[in-house]
Amino acid sequence: MTDTPTTPISRMPDPGAHVPELADISAALFRATGNRSVPRSTMSLVHLRAGQIVGNTYLTVLNTGFLRKAGVSEERITSVASWQDSPYFDPAERAALALVEATFQPAAPGRERVSDELYAEAARHYDEKALATLTIAIGQIGFFIALAVIGKPQPVETLAARQWD
Repeated sequence: MTDTPTTPISRMPDPGAHVPELADISAALFRATGNRSVPRSTMSLVHLRAGQIVGNTYLTVLNTGFLRKAGVSEERITSVASWQDSPYFDPAERAALALVEATFQPAAPGRERVSDELYAEAARHYDEKALATLTIAIGQIGFFIALAVIGKPQPVETLAARQWD
């Protein structure tokens, strides 16, 4: 896509230009999830899977870029979509991926999205602080999903790149 002043790169203008408080919200979310109780690569795997679930190119490209920058192998990155039968994830990562799937995919009729069994499995791998952090990270991506699917920013591999008109 050509990046010229007459060719829009996003569907909407930069929401932060109109709602400057967005920068504070974003920074607070990144601080809350950056406490190192959950590996940053696990957070990016979770965010990548959320982007795949909602079918958003911006989020999948961005989180793939984060994972590559962190040195995560291409096998792990490309198998996030099929993590259930992939040999590249440890039990803690599997629990995190199962949580994000349960959160963003509809539950079967009469079933909870996050069952007690799934919660217990995640709690086996994450202490209370880490589980709270992981939960906030899933909420964080939920917050950004709305901006990504409505605003349709330019897919980028780093937040420093130009994403919005």
